Amino acid sequence: MAGPRVVIIGAGVVGAALADEVSSRGWTEVTVVDQGPLPATGGSSSHAPGLVFQTNASKAMTELARYTVEKFSSLDLDGQPCYLKVGGLEVATTPERLAELHRRHGWLHSWGIDARVIDPEECVELHPLVARERVLGGLHIPTDGLAKAVLAVEAQLRAARARGVRTLGRHEVLDIRTDDDNRVTAVITDQGEIPADIVVCCAGIWGPKVARMVGMDLPLTPLAHQLAWTGPVPALAGQDREAIRPILRHQDADLYYRDRFDRLGIGYYGHRPMPIDADDILSVDAAEEMPSVLKFTEDDFAEAWTETQALLPATKETEVEEGINGLFSFTTDGLPLLGQSPDVKGFWVAEAVWVTHSAGVGRAMAEWLVDGHCSSFDLHACDVNRFEPHQLAPEYVLARGCQNFVEVYDILHPLQPPGAPRPLRTGPFHPRQQELGAFFLEASGWERPQWYEANDALVEGRDIPVPGDWAARYWSPIVGAEARATRENVAMYDMTALKRLDVTGRGAAAFLQHLTTANVAKSVGSVTYTLMLDHDGGIRSDVTVARLGRDHFQVGANGNLDLDWFTRHLPEDGSVQVRDITAGTCCIGLWGPRARDVLQPLADKDFSNQGLKFFRAKRAHIGAVPVTAMRLSYVGELGWELYTTADMGAKLWDTLWEAGREHGIIAAGRGAFNSLRLEKGYRSFGHDMTYEHDPYEAGVGFAVKRDKGDFIGKAALERRAESVTRRLTCLTIDDPGNVVMGHEPVYDGDSPVGYVTSAAFGYTIGKGIAYAWLPAELATPGRTLHIGYFGRRIPADVAEEPLFDPSMQRLRG
Repeated sequence: MAGPRVVIIGAGVVGAALADEVSSRGWTEVTVVDQGPLPATGGSSSHAPGLVFQTNASKAMTELARYTVEKFSSLDLDGQPCYLKVGGLEVATTPERLAELHRRHGWLHSWGIDARVIDPEECVELHPLVARERVLGGLHIPTDGLAKAVLAVEAQLRAARARGVRTLGRHEVLDIRTDDDNRVTAVITDQGEIPADIVVCCAGIWGPKVARMVGMDLPLTPLAHQLAWTGPVPALAGQDREAIRPILRHQDADLYYRDRFDRLGIGYYGHRPMPIDADDILSVDAAEEMPSVLKFTEDDFAEAWTETQALLPATKETEVEEGINGLFSFTTDGLPLLGQSPDVKGFWVAEAVWVTHSAGVGRAMAEWLVDGHCSSFDLHACDVNRFEPHQLAPEYVLARGCQNFVEVYDILHPLQPPGAPRPLRTGPFHPRQQELGAFFLEASGWERPQWYEANDALVEGRDIPVPGDWAARYWSPIVGAEARATRENVAMYDMTALKRLDVTGRGAAAFLQHLTTANVAKSVGSVTYTLMLDHDGGIRSDVTVARLGRDHFQVGANGNLDLDWFTRHLPEDGSVQVRDITAGTCCIGLWGPRARDVLQPLADKDFSNQGLKFFRAKRAHIGAVPVTAMRLSYVGELGWELYTTADMGAKLWDTLWEAGREHGIIAAGRGAFNSLRLEKGYRSFGHDMTYEHDPYEAGVGFAVKRDKGDFIGKAALERRAESVTRRLTCLTIDDPGNVVMGHEPVYDGDSPVGYVTSAAFGYTIGKGIAYAWLPAELATPGRTLHIGYFGRRIPADVAEEPLFDPSMQRLRG
């Protein structure tokens, strides 16, 4: 037997890709099972229009799509190509969409994909059916194209079969067997039992139904999407190849188009959401055409047909000949669901993956299964365990899935908050924040203030630069006033949305030592900034670890993936317990040069510099409120994170607020926080650094203690440390009107050389700040580069960091 016994449920584009990729890595004891006939099984792959658009704000999603293009371009089935590289064309019919195309062009250059923004004449030259008077410009991606999904399925399955993989069509999965250790042992089908050590659910629209067989809630909603085909279009008469024009997207009207000889396919997202429960999808035998195809609802398509005739006048000479409402998978955040169940060992999912990303996901999952980690793609945003418990509630999953359907082609701002259901999570400070006129955005379901209207008077007399139109959305000059007031006096920041984990037990210290890069087994009261690495040395997270007792640690984490990582590595002897305490606690960051003036008179412990040094913690009472105080600051000022239980939160807020009045205290929001943290050079996991980066590249090598004992990723990291070819680099922008937002390309001359991660205006230093990944040889202070921003090139200078208080005097005072 080569490798463990693997059963892949679903033989669509994802299951076929995984079978091919995993068998090419030497695992050949693999069975692919599907309820439908092979290769057209009746799922979404069987009716998918096959559009492959690589443009995405997510670097990982673009790279998954790029690999799919590369792989499908190399596949054929009996001489038939599996990919038609006709290119992609997105057209703008409004000024707002044209600006968005420039932004999307920036993403592509950031991620290394060739593309151009073109004028209306070239749009018509590429796609002669387009009405010149309707378009203002377009975005052309030459390597986009059409995937022949069913051919690609069969081509990949054939390659897998040649290595010994078994494929079983017409086998309906009825159950998944597990043992007393909650590990998968077999897949039960209507034609017998298939032994398994690993089960991978690639069932697409049936994913929630299959996952429930092992008690797993999958936040996926099948939704119908309209696809219609015209009759013959006279202007296309005589076209003897299936597709010669680029696939066309008219996102202002939620439409896309593709050739099919002398006819056009029309896809439409502008209709009402039409969700369906996975349990209500018909069986292969009961479905009239196939289970993923529902009856076409002509009324829902009427507006699409009117708009099509306006954009493509040649269609006035034909009519809609046929159509379907085809089912596809939507998630709560628009990203795939990849990874292993948190509870059932050996049960994995690769769900909510469209044709565009299918081969890339197949490769990623194969690496993850065989090697224990994925080395080709950063999958942290796609991990199925990223969700908080409320994000798995059926009401939430349905509402957000439908919202993502509606917004699939919308112009979305990076800070744009989601819609209903909201609010979901409110901390004990929420009523006080409402009284102060907080403008709330959402973080992991928490309502988190971005700024407070009560601070409007602070703007007067201050020169707060106004950013450009795009950056000015979800922004107020109050953000700048709050940032400056923090530097001048003292401010309270709501840090409740920070994930907090309690790690306890006789083995807690050794457990954390094994998972982190720094020495956390220091004296009681110590606080350590440290990293968690994957087995290949990439950064999984950055955390703070406070030792509150001999066998008691509090971890400031980045989200549910950290809790999942901890849980998976718990020793089997029960010597360590990990508990998420976030919901039952709250936190205020009290920061600024007058923070001690506010806190010390209220406290029953010494909060002088000697009484509680930087990166130390202690328990104390602030007035009548018991707190755990940690001397940390993510804004670069004197102060503390003050933790208490949720029931005492309002009292803590009121106590600090009343005492701070004479010292000019304010409540400040996340906008000011982000500006201040970038002035100080503090990294944000998920933005500035992710799984694909190592500590030395990211500028956090100080958090690695190579002389400590072994820890996960240590050996791999020592190999990576020998060659640093890229660096996270600080750039400054002199023009205050050119505040960028993140994901923009960075150019050296005409060559794209990197991309922006986090950005904000630095109200203390009076310049724009952008952190960017650049080749190491370009990360030289004083060097001038350019940032691509909506088609313009903005000069940006490489700067020494931190930009503010490099001697750390304000923090340590």
